[in-house]
Amino acid sequence: MSLVLDEHRLYLADTARVSAFRRAIEEVVTPGDVVLDLGAGTGILGLMACRAGAKRVYAVDEGPIIGLAHEVAAANGFQDRITHVKGLSTRVELPERVDVVLADQIGRFGFESGILEYFGDARARFLKSAGVMVPSEIGLVVAPVECPDLFGQVEFWGRMPAGYDFRPALAIAANTGYPARFDPAHLLGAPARAISLTLSTAAPAAALSSEVVLVAERPGTLHGIGGWFDAKLSPGVTLTNSPLAARPILRRQVFFPIARPVALDEHDQIRVRLRILPAAAIVTWTVDVKAGRDGRGPAPESKGRFAHSTFQGLLLCKEDLERTDLHFVPRLSPWGEARRSVLELCDGRRALGEIEREVHGRHPTLFRSHAEAAAFVTEVVTRYAV
Repeated sequence: MSLVLDEHRLYLADTARVSAFRRAIEEVVTPGDVVLDLGAGTGILGLMACRAGAKRVYAVDEGPIIGLAHEVAAANGFQDRITHVKGLSTRVELPERVDVVLADQIGRFGFESGILEYFGDARARFLKSAGVMVPSEIGLVVAPVECPDLFGQVEFWGRMPAGYDFRPALAIAANTGYPARFDPAHLLGAPARAISLTLSTAAPAAALSSEVVLVAERPGTLHGIGGWFDAKLSPGVTLTNSPLAARPILRRQVFFPIARPVALDEHDQIRVRLRILPAAAIVTWTVDVKAGRDGRGPAPESKGRFAHSTFQGLLLCKEDLERTDLHFVPRLSPWGEARRSVLELCDGRRALGEIEREVHGRHPTLFRSHAEAAAFVTEVVTRYAV
């Protein structure tokens, strides 16, 4: 079974997710509407829109699963109402404006899956002036968490794994956002919504900033900050992966560690500053921990201040960094030359077989057989040719 298909099996098996989108679509899609389904996958949202009365649906996905979505639409009798478009939504064109834009491009922390970019583009190029977006709003929520197992993924690099010193990896590990599955017992205090994104106005290139103060409600050990989202799909329907929700969707949360654990007492304050660059998927989190204060004594003592960024968690090597220098003079590698050959030969006159033979002939040291050249050509053509 394709692992992509199995990923979509999990989406369809998530009854909380499916039910929420069904109710939201029934609330906002009216008979005769034209609907855009971004990142359509199996096409489930488009099927729901048709059942809610949509006159026409444009299902857009850049992956090969769009072929399956076409077959699924036919199997359900909607082939005459759903137009399937293979391509990245920011690079395709539609013949008309739409009344509703649908998408489930919501990451673990709400913003990571490109929803701001895709919705921003769809809003500008495809949505009618009075159109509706589903979801309409996304909140980014944070909470102080105690989770030694997750923090162990950071500490691992300082424990001489396999008998060698891997401490150079510690800084990278401590600046990484980890997928997590929290439960209420992991939370040291009440969560707070740090950032609210209104998708009808949010600018994909804008930096997001926030500061919230969290309060410890019990003694424990602070290992980091947990993050998740709550989304408003329609006026009457919400969706969340919160560990506190009665019916959360089956999407993991995110864990942002701090450099060392901090012992907390009840009423201690955890000040969290966030700065997010959505387009680059960079998250910076600064955490200040101070002892609780009763208002009568001196200023509360600091228990620690930590500054982290997923930028510092990037795996970079000297060779890659050198290639980003503005004075670097690039030239194509042999594989780059082969890719250029394919692109040059896609001139609207040559058939695929001719291109494969020509590429094999031009680059005999790269391809030991015609089959290897054909596989390389196919990879380039399916991505760039029309």
